Amino acid sequence: MTAMILAAGLGTRMRPLTNHTPKPLLEVGGKPLIVWHIEQLKQSGFRDIVVNVAYLGNQIIDYLGDGSKFGVNILISDEQNEGALETAGGIIKALSLLSETFLVVNGDVWTDYQYVNSFQLSSNKLAHLVLVKNPEHNLSGDFYLTNEKEKFTFSGIGYYSKKLFENLSYGKQALAPLLFDAIAKDKIDTELYQGEWYDIGTVQRLKALDETLKLTVTK
Repeated sequence: MTAMILAAGLGTRMRPLTNHTPKPLLEVGGKPLIVWHIEQLKQSGFRDIVVNVAYLGNQIIDYLGDGSKFGVNILISDEQNEGALETAGGIIKALSLLSETFLVVNGDVWTDYQYVNSFQLSSNKLAHLVLVKNPEHNLSGDFYLTNEKEKFTFSGIGYYSKKLFENLSYGKQALAPLLFDAIAKDKIDTELYQGEWYDIGTVQRLKALDETLKLTVTK
């Protein structure tokens, strides 16, 4: 199974830290955010990892290389000429590099979720989304847990079938409308993960996670 790390965002809310450094290369706990993802994916058995880039993308390309220094094979989907294509648009561009069922992870989250490199989607389902309890910055939630009435927050982690993106046009496109449409057709499963998960959307959250990880390392 192929994994894809979304690393093409502008990092606007992380300025000034992202004025000259793309968000995936910002460090927490002594290493760049994207390296945490790569190491966890490798530990879970993933060897082929697609990374999409746009803003300051050459820095990410130069840093990651072909992935051999991390013990994986990294393939780059370069959106620098178009500008960031948003989540669905980025996946559509990278679709030829991905397996029939593939994992997508937002580059700006940190988690100890255990990825599954042999994940099988349920019959007739097009995606499986990992939800988490609502953080303070998203108390209303995004999606319902399967067969429940309470909304939870999408973690940025999901397993997808290529069929979800079939016949969609190339270009900038958000993922949420596709997901809501598939949910209305009962084509998506969800699960609730209650382990460690952080949304690194602001400088304050980045610093808080950095302090937490450094404390964990020193214990």
